[in-house]
Amino acid sequence: MKYPSTFTPYRRGPSAAQLMRKPRDATDFLRSDNAMATLMPAITRMASLQKSCAAILPAIFKSCDVMNFEGGQLVLSMPNAALAAKLKQQLPKLQERLLKDGWQVNAIRIKVQVGKNYVVPVVRRQLTLSEQAVSAFADLNDALEDSPRNQALKTALANMVRRNSGVK
Repeated sequence: MKYPSTFTPYRRGPSAAQLMRKPRDATDFLRSDNAMATLMPAITRMASLQKSCAAILPAIFKSCDVMNFEGGQLVLSMPNAALAAKLKQQLPKLQERLLKDGWQVNAIRIKVQVGKNYVVPVVRRQLTLSEQAVSAFADLNDALEDSPRNQALKTALANMVRRNSGVK
């Protein structure tokens, strides 16, 4: 039977066996493709080198990446010139420790990648007030006279008492 050129056959959804398979991670995906599988040793080596550098200089390597490591030359990426200057002072220490760890690093270059934005996550602590403190703020709120001058303070105190009393 001959079909018109605009005809597209019906395609069934995924089979039950395909639905039962575990989701694959990035490394499984890279290994499944022959062209990508050749990159796996280089990716693994770069990730290992990044971990080694981060273990040596943890504060600096929060925002630094290993870009390349070929022929004994290590190329590092920094988001700005100030961090690059800090890293430059630590290069002898970094190179010495990498050599001790078995990495044949003969030279280290730094490239400033201005377009990259590194955001260090800020961990915020939520402070809690004791029941006595919450009670004292509630009493203060009640003791203040209702005047336009005190309204902002009374509102702030009421909000603070509400947030810390467990009543939503």
